[in-house]
Amino acid sequence: MRLLLTLFFLGLSDTSWAQAASFPAPEPHDFIVKNFRFESGDVLPDVKLHYRTVGTPVRDAAGRITNGVLVMHGSSGDAGQVLARSFSDPLIGPDGPLDARKYFLIFPDLLGNGRSTKPSDGLRAKFPKYGYTDMVRLEHQLVTEGLGIQRLKLIIGISMGGMHAWLWGIRYPDAMDGIIPIAAMPVAVQGRNLLWRRILSQAIRNDPEWKNGTYDNPPPGFLSIMPMFDMLVQSPARLGESLKTYANADAHLADVREETLAEDDANNILYRFEASSDYDPESQVDRIRAPLMTILFEDDELNPLNLGTMERVMPRVTSGRMVVVPASRDTEGHRTQVKASVWREHVRQFMAAISR
Repeated sequence: MRLLLTLFFLGLSDTSWAQAASFPAPEPHDFIVKNFRFESGDVLPDVKLHYRTVGTPVRDAAGRITNGVLVMHGSSGDAGQVLARSFSDPLIGPDGPLDARKYFLIFPDLLGNGRSTKPSDGLRAKFPKYGYTDMVRLEHQLVTEGLGIQRLKLIIGISMGGMHAWLWGIRYPDAMDGIIPIAAMPVAVQGRNLLWRRILSQAIRNDPEWKNGTYDNPPPGFLSIMPMFDMLVQSPARLGESLKTYANADAHLADVREETLAEDDANNILYRFEASSDYDPESQVDRIRAPLMTILFEDDELNPLNLGTMERVMPRVTSGRMVVVPASRDTEGHRTQVKASVWREHVRQFMAAISR
């Protein structure tokens, strides 16, 4: 359980990853955006996006990179989440659908995460309020200005990264050959997903120890909320198998709290989960022109399929199709997003289709 939690919250470290992976070690880079203006009107003189690359760019006769693939992580980690072996080996290992010998893969730490600019760097709660619109605009600047790529072969993302993939298709419809959002719906955050985010936000903001973000020690109140998120991202069946006694449950709660503290500080978590407040792409999905395949999981409690949301939205995505992975012994609810062996063949078929 501790290993699973560590992989989910942190991804693998560069060192442990390098010992396990079946492709060349990622190369680290930083891209700096000067005087970035947020949608709120606030300006930061320097915004850093840390990113890692795997593979070699292929250029056409005009010198344009033609094999770029943008891979985006979820809100509970950094690029290590999508470089973890369970995600990366089946996809970008030898003969995978995104084989690193064929594609130039870009793994950014998205704004507020990992080694990219975030509140804990110094501004704390004075950090500009940011949303997914700001984050996607920065990602686009990284790709076009930092790497000089005008058209990506593919954009693929999990959870928050999948939500960003939907926004890329709307805001930059000619910037990619294909889009694969995973465990992400193109509608505003709602229901249980919204409720737990508000519970978390209020637990931090209302904690006397938060001190308007200027705390010396982490405010303890929100740590009792994080297990709720952990519960929602897991399969009820898998939890039923592993948590059979009070002692099992108490140990699991202790692990979640410990890993949360190891992962980040309260301000970063607060900003990260409040950033989804401006996400509401449903009315604009008809702007997407690139072929799109969204992958969802039947046992994903964060994205419940029984509400009919996707049946309402998908007909408006001109070149879109939906894959629903049935619940099985191999699925783990929302966490199936990082278990690429379960769904990689769908990616293989999609890549073959857009290549044709």
